[in-house]
Amino acid sequence: KVYLPREELAVEPAAATAPAAERPTGSETILAAEDEEALREFVTMTLAEAGYHVLSAGDGSEALQVAAQHEGEIHLLLTDVVMPRMSGSELARELVKSRPATKVLYASGYTDDTIVHHGVLDPGTDFISKPISARDLLRKVRDVLDRPGPAAGAATA
Repeated sequence: KVYLPREELAVEPAAATAPAAERPTGSETILAAEDEEALREFVTMTLAEAGYHVLSAGDGSEALQVAAQHEGEIHLLLTDVVMPRMSGSELARELVKSRPATKVLYASGYTDDTIVHHGVLDPGTDFISKPISARDLLRKVRDVLDRPGPAAGAATA
């Protein structure tokens, strides 16, 4: 038998997720480049549900094609660091040449320390670790978009 003390106060159940009003939202255009289809769909759906206009691509070459066909501004490039045929840093360098106001957020299953240590990205580069939760993704995207300053597309090869 287990005996527990009686609680006289009413306890409100904890909310399973944050109310929609607390979720960061936006209306900017985001180009998401991710070679893993399931993750690309998750990112696209999460961002679109938060109000963002999302352009999606499976690799760097496709991302550049999508960007070339898009007439409006691209506020943020969200790219995987390691993709076939073109790395995320190569994609960012190419995209920022034609769209210098575009901010860049890198994603990887490796930690940011590992990525920086191996010279893939410069220290201070905007980065989010995989696996990515919807809450962390929306918070990081909003943080990068709201930060003043030039695009953070400079990364080493």
